[in-house]
Amino acid sequence: MLVLGIESSCDDCAAAVLADGRRILAHAIHSQFHIHQAYGGVVPELASRDHLEKIVPVLETVMAQAGLAWEQLEGIAVTRGPGLIGSLLVGLSAAKALAFSLDIPFYGVNHLEGHLLAIFLEDLAPAFPFLGLIISGGHTSLYQVNGFSEYRRLGQTRDDAAGEAFDKGAKLLGLGYPGGTAIDRMGSRGNPAAFHFPRAMASAKTLDFSFSGLKTALRHFLEQRGEPFVQEHLQDVAASYQEAVVDSLLQKLSQAISLTRIPRVVLSGGVAANSRLRARMQELADREALEVFFPSPFLCTDNAAMIAAAGTRHLQCGETSPLSLNADPNLQL
Repeated sequence: MLVLGIESSCDDCAAAVLADGRRILAHAIHSQFHIHQAYGGVVPELASRDHLEKIVPVLETVMAQAGLAWEQLEGIAVTRGPGLIGSLLVGLSAAKALAFSLDIPFYGVNHLEGHLLAIFLEDLAPAFPFLGLIISGGHTSLYQVNGFSEYRRLGQTRDDAAGEAFDKGAKLLGLGYPGGTAIDRMGSRGNPAAFHFPRAMASAKTLDFSFSGLKTALRHFLEQRGEPFVQEHLQDVAASYQEAVVDSLLQKLSQAISLTRIPRVVLSGGVAANSRLRARMQELADREALEVFFPSPFLCTDNAAMIAAAGTRHLQCGETSPLSLNADPNLQL
């Protein structure tokens, strides 16, 4: 089954063509990094406007790369939510127009399901059940995945996502945007135990996360220590701040492993590419005899291949979406 995937939930305009939900024939991504860099974060209105300009060229590029005619497509998968409403509407409208004109089915995919299933585009994929930790700029959620379309949410952030904590922390430290990459690079040369930052939601009674207090603690730290001190110890500050985020993530994941007794873990989303998180996760896996799976860096970030993979499974089961389907910025999984 040849399926076109479209992803436009935030600031990346992406398309991909998959064969049978596993083999990537072509993929293309247009990044808006140059637009949002000056603001230190994504500006929703600018994001949706750029999607309008780039969606058609991206779709034409991916079809040309795949060497396919539009009539050869058998289905379309598109991100329905969650995400930025303006950005979502651009991708969803394009998918509807193509499905109608080509007279083929389409399916509105939950962006989070795409992240959970991205690992199945790799040669080595986990058996069911497994624990899936989605960590990105907009999401920090922990799921028990018992099978395809069988998801149980165990915990989620109560305020900011881990990726947002990195972005705003990097902005406070003057490291630029995107913050996750900047803090990872700077922190790799520092001492993660040099300074202490709080680990929120440490109680064993919940598997939820919280990162808003961590950002506040960093701001207070900077105000108390002063600019000269911070610049002199920038690598250690970045490393210590990063360690607080990583500790919070792994603490809840460890609790979930103990509660569910599931020895398989998948980390996905843009923050899953963080080098410190990967190293600490591997240490945990070795210590607890766990199987740990990381999608390739390309599949960790927002991409259309994961949307096509998730959508293909629904389409193969005969599930389709109506042309009246609307975007849902707060869509739950």
